[in-house]
Amino acid sequence: MEKHLLITGASGFVGQAVAHYLIQQGKTVVCPSRRPLTWTHPLLSNPQIDGMTENTDWSSWLHQADAVIHCAARVHVMHETATDPMSLFRAVNVSATLALARQAARVGVRQFIFISSVKVNGELTTAGHPFNETDPPQADDPYGISKQEAEQALLQLGQDTGMSITIIRPPLVYGPGVKANFLNMLRWVRKGIPLPFGRINNRRSFVYIGNLVDLITVCLRHPAARQQIFLVSDGRDLSTTELLQICAHAMRRPAHLLPVPASWLMAGAKFAGKTAMAERLCLSLQVDIGKANRLLNWTPPYSVEQGLAATVASFPELC
Repeated sequence: MEKHLLITGASGFVGQAVAHYLIQQGKTVVCPSRRPLTWTHPLLSNPQIDGMTENTDWSSWLHQADAVIHCAARVHVMHETATDPMSLFRAVNVSATLALARQAARVGVRQFIFISSVKVNGELTTAGHPFNETDPPQADDPYGISKQEAEQALLQLGQDTGMSITIIRPPLVYGPGVKANFLNMLRWVRKGIPLPFGRINNRRSFVYIGNLVDLITVCLRHPAARQQIFLVSDGRDLSTTELLQICAHAMRRPAHLLPVPASWLMAGAKFAGKTAMAERLCLSLQVDIGKANRLLNWTPPYSVEQGLAATVASFPELC
C-alpha cells in the first residue's frame, strides 16, 4: 500500500496550505478533522474525528503513514474567559500532541513535524539582535509555554524511540486567506484611513505561507532536519511603516501614514490599556533563519513583495 502523509489542522490556515501544496506535488494526504473540509480532491482523505485529545485513537490513519505534519493547536484566544486557560492549552498542545506522537512512533512512522511558534523564544527582541534556536526559551503566556513543553517532550520522545522529530517556529504567518489582525490592517490601508505609523523604526520578522510550506516540504525529505528546531521567516525584516507601504503598493493605493513618534503611540496605548497591541506595532521581533540556510540549504523562495501581493489579490474587496 502506498505511503501517505497525515496532516492535522487542515481546516486551519497553515494546515490547509500544507495539504494543498503536497497534493499538488502528487502526495496522498489524510486530514482528520472535526468538521468536513470545504474542498475535496482524489488524493485527499478527510475522516471525521470528535476532537483532538489525549484519548484520540489515530491508529487507523497512522498505519502506512510516512510522516505526520502536526499543525493543529489551541491558539491564542482573544478575551479569554476560561478560569484555567493553562490547563486547556496543555490538554491540546501538550497532552494530545504527545499522544499522537507516541502512537505514530509505535507504528513506525518515520517523521513527526511539529508546527510550534516563535512565542517559545519570547515576544520581543532588541533591533538587530534576532532570536535563534539556541536562545533560552522565554515563553510568557499559556500558548507559548504549552508549545515549549510540547517541543521538549517531543524531542525526548524522538531520542527514546528513534522517530525523527522536526520543530518549526514561525512568527506571524500571512498569505491568501489570512484573518484576524493582519486582515484588519489590510482593510485599514484599503480604506485610505490615515494611520499614525509613519515613523516606526522597529524590525519585525514575518513569514509568507508559501515560504513556510516550502520549508516544511524541505524538512520532509532532508536528512539533516532530524531532531532539529528551525526558526523561519521571509528572510527580510520590516518596520511597521515599511509593511504598510508595501501593502499599499500592492493595492495600488497611496499609504496615508502620519509621522507620529513611536514613543507617543506607546504612551497613548498604555493610557488606553492597549499596550500589547502597541508593542506588536512599535517594537521589534526578529528571527535568524541562518540555521535552515546552513543545514538544509534553504532560502525563502518568495519575496515579501510577492507574498503580500498574493495576499492582497486573494481578497476581492482589497483589489
